[in-house]
Amino acid sequence: MASPRKLNCPLPDALWAALEARTRNTGETLDQAVVRCLGEALDLSRHSIFQISTSAALVKGVYQGAATVAEVKRHGDFGLGTFENLDGEGMQLDGNCFQAKGDGSVTQPSDATPVPFWVTTRFKADRTETLSEVRSWADLCDRLTKLRTSDNLVAAIRLDGVLDFVHVRTACKSAPGTDLVTAASRQKEFKFEKVQGTLLGFFTPTYARTINVPGYHLHLLTEDRKHGGHVLEVRAARLQALLHLTSDLHLVLPENEEFLKANLTQDPAAALAKAEGGAATNS
Repeated sequence: MASPRKLNCPLPDALWAALEARTRNTGETLDQAVVRCLGEALDLSRHSIFQISTSAALVKGVYQGAATVAEVKRHGDFGLGTFENLDGEGMQLDGNCFQAKGDGSVTQPSDATPVPFWVTTRFKADRTETLSEVRSWADLCDRLTKLRTSDNLVAAIRLDGVLDFVHVRTACKSAPGTDLVTAASRQKEFKFEKVQGTLLGFFTPTYARTINVPGYHLHLLTEDRKHGGHVLEVRAARLQALLHLTSDLHLVLPENEEFLKANLTQDPAAALAKAEGGAATNS
């Protein structure tokens, strides 16, 4: 990652005393307190990854809207998620949100559209590499693993290029409370050849599997914005890979009744692997 910029400036005694008081109250270091206070004053999100709800909640069928597309956009310009009642796959690219539905269509949802789960970030590439002759999903995951610095940090991933072959699925709208494995059994699958597009998503460490899908989780959005979905398989002669590496995660939990009463004590790993296909199997 790029080294952070440093700031050296005199502070009034009152401001210094307030910062010291904050560090005592919050446990933050002085550096952390200064950065956070500046971010709050300038109305900037200091969280590299902003996430709404958890993978464990999705596994249990907690699909009620917990935020809106407008709120997602306020916290990032790149990411993925889903929509209320699991109505399709969500992609966020260059600040715009897209919804891939079970009928194969891709639309731009309104800002008022509710979302039960979303992960977003302000994407800035920390590493850029060209990947040649990507033979499969497993091969892609192996290549990406070599680009990351640690298996214990989250990474946002963007891959641009011509996809010789890509196999995606889209979730179909489900009744509230339908568990993810059952809902995924009714998914629609699509295969495309020779399409220009972007694969976008995240790597999440295995230890965080109750928070987000472990391993690599990528969605497709074609350049013409006509096709999209959750990636199951892929082949490409050349992909431009951009990675945003981060140790900063802000998790917002829903406050709706569906989430508050859900039993989220079970390990969701097996259910995620079955429901998500390739996404949860390569870490």
